[in-house]
Amino acid sequence: MPEFTMLIFWIVLLIVLIVVEAVTAQMVTIWFAAGAAAAIAAELLGAQVWLQWTVFIIVSVIALIATRPLVRKLTKTRVQPTNADRVIGQTAVVTEEIDNIAATGKVSVNGTVWTARSADGSVIGKDERATVEKIEGVKLIVKKN
Repeated sequence: MPEFTMLIFWIVLLIVLIVVEAVTAQMVTIWFAAGAAAAIAAELLGAQVWLQWTVFIIVSVIALIATRPLVRKLTKTRVQPTNADRVIGQTAVVTEEIDNIAATGKVSVNGTVWTARSADGSVIGKDERATVEKIEGVKLIVKKN
């Protein structure tokens, strides 16, 4: 009877791990599912319970080690640099007063006009100079020089 119970245990564990893997966005249990499948094979071949657990652990670890670099490469978020990134650190000339509360403000950087907001919330007057700190969407976040 214990063998039959272990077979049910391994099958249920395999199903649960596959369901968890299917509903999550990232690979989190697939390695253990492979280990559970190997443990099922060990059970069907008549292995002792301790050996089934050993097979489960060893196969899970080997699967993790063998596939983790590939998974990390596939799930790595890629930053796509744009030419707009070049304006960070540049000096901008305010062409329309920057007022975060009024949601107004434009700057010119390298001949291109951008919507702008103040990094510290201060009002920056027209024709003043500011340094571009970062880009948020299509707006430059600037700091008064």
